[in-house]
Amino acid sequence: MCGFAGFLGEANLADGPERLLRDMTDAIAHRGPDGRGTFVTPGVGLAHVRLSIVGLADGQQPMANASGDIVIAFNGEIFNYVELREDLKARGCRFRTGSDTEVLLQLYETFGDDCLNRLNGDFAFAIWDGRRRRMLLARDRMGVRPLFYTEKNGVIYFASEAKALLEVPGVEAEMDPIALDQIFTLWAPIAPRTAFRNIFELEPGCALTIENGRMHSRAYWHFQFPAKGERSGGDDERQKVEELRALLTDATRLRMRADVPVGAYLSGGLDSSLITALGAPMAPNGLNTFSVTFDSAEHDESSFQQMAARGLGTHHRSVACGAEDISSSFPEVIRFTERPILRTAPAPLFHLSGLVREAGMKVVLTGEGADEIFAGYDIFREARVRRFCARQPESPSRLHLFRKLYPYLPGLRHQTTEYLAAFFGTGNDFLNDPLFSHRPRFRSTAATKIFYSDDLRSTLSGYDAMEDLASRLPADFGRWHPLHQSQYLEARFLLPGYILSSQGDRMAMSHGIEGRFPFLDHRVVEFANNLSPDMKLRGLREKHILRRVAEGLVPTEIIERPKQPYRSPDSSSFVGLGESAYVRERLGETALASTGLFNPRAVSKLHQKCRANPVSGFRDNAAFVGILSAQLWMKSFTEGRPVARPTDLPVASAAKRGTGHQSCLQRDNDQ
Repeated sequence: MCGFAGFLGEANLADGPERLLRDMTDAIAHRGPDGRGTFVTPGVGLAHVRLSIVGLADGQQPMANASGDIVIAFNGEIFNYVELREDLKARGCRFRTGSDTEVLLQLYETFGDDCLNRLNGDFAFAIWDGRRRRMLLARDRMGVRPLFYTEKNGVIYFASEAKALLEVPGVEAEMDPIALDQIFTLWAPIAPRTAFRNIFELEPGCALTIENGRMHSRAYWHFQFPAKGERSGGDDERQKVEELRALLTDATRLRMRADVPVGAYLSGGLDSSLITALGAPMAPNGLNTFSVTFDSAEHDESSFQQMAARGLGTHHRSVACGAEDISSSFPEVIRFTERPILRTAPAPLFHLSGLVREAGMKVVLTGEGADEIFAGYDIFREARVRRFCARQPESPSRLHLFRKLYPYLPGLRHQTTEYLAAFFGTGNDFLNDPLFSHRPRFRSTAATKIFYSDDLRSTLSGYDAMEDLASRLPADFGRWHPLHQSQYLEARFLLPGYILSSQGDRMAMSHGIEGRFPFLDHRVVEFANNLSPDMKLRGLREKHILRRVAEGLVPTEIIERPKQPYRSPDSSSFVGLGESAYVRERLGETALASTGLFNPRAVSKLHQKCRANPVSGFRDNAAFVGILSAQLWMKSFTEGRPVARPTDLPVASAAKRGTGHQSCLQRDNDQ
């Protein structure tokens, strides 16, 4: 697990390529505190910062093959490297190191780009093939590890984080208003777009080749489902439970491979408890687990965390995260997320990874991905209820089901059935909407746009983030079961765009911690995608098959407890007694006018409203956090640099044409 940076092309650098590569890796040094390396040849540069986990003594990078004409810089882990090494040895390959990096290098030398289909791992890498004068960039199937790129004066630059690209002379830190609008609608930019104008993100499951001055991207793996009504391998529930338990056990076993101790995050929910239960017997000295607690009962799960730790016999530590902790760390959190966010949820995870680092550990298992893969989120149940109501829209009794879906949102209990019908969109005229499951969420989030400045509104004229997303759905989308459609929206866009990035990689790596995700083993994902919808969402019981897998492994109280989504205090973390000076400054008229993104008068009223009522509704909470984070982003990345105002950026017409860097998904749909 590491970070890397590099370039391809004849860069005219006054201080030379070595200095640029050093500056780029200095910007991401937190990703690799254990070592550095650089490779330079005419027109090519690679640099690496290392977090040593596998091959501690001999895994330095960039790493070259025996003849020196193929060089790799690699971030992440290849979990099946032991099996791949044995296969390569049988083919006559000889190894100089014990690292997974050399396995990947020789796998490419043996199979070329087809090596990607043989990997089980979380990775992003760059391979320079000097024989072909060709660079291959690739990213893992689910988008666990990041990879960004940009072009300047005919040279392609790439890095594990966007901030490294800002070290390239002439690359400006400009907010992309389209990306901002996507965040304020969909929670994350639609890749390949990022918050930075002209900096792009390689999409999950995609490879990008750069050869003869041209870039070509392709998807080497697809997130897909069978057509509605089709079955894969029958529906014998007992057999499926046994198969899934074996798959998850093996996925966990592979992710316990390391030359350093492996711990686990333990939230007190089903997902992390199951992974902890599978991993604990594989830890020679017992499994260390870590959790975050809150002083507000609405957010705290400490009683379940303690129950799981006792029941599973782990060595458990927790870190308390209060409003002051969230507020004090939030500017630094935004520096690491590299994009505005609508929730404070990454901040407690920032403190949690700090706890792991303080404990002297580098690697943790997590339960992320289970909700997307096995239909655990409320949004899946909500969509089922909405379809149920649409069949009898005049039935008020059906609308009462919405109140039962969200026991942790007491405000819904007092709403009229008319409000519920309008808010959740229960009319049957919505049933053919490809965004049916997510439209209420997107519309609620988009309500935050009332705080946009007139300049930003003008720039965004004619652009619709929801329709942009709908236009990118695969050709087979309409043939899938409605549950699978909603799962695709979560797993293909929100999971890599927000959960695995802002809450995942960026918060863990801020303290040099590697998260590992057994539920996102591609074998588990493919198995789950081929299950019948009823195996995942049975009636309104979420993750049915996963609960069956957990029987006998996880305490019954945790298996049966209702899903409680991970949340943390939002606007209440920043207002009231002890309000930080930076909050007042960033939300003040001068700072707002300087960035030109939001209406100062409207934001002032929002600020006063949140001060008066710390328990604000969704729109006000999302707007407050989103505006504050956008203002912090501008301060962190554009201060001291030339800043283009929103009215200076001709993005409205560009949005209709796309980013200029067509996505892998769009390319595949067009073929």
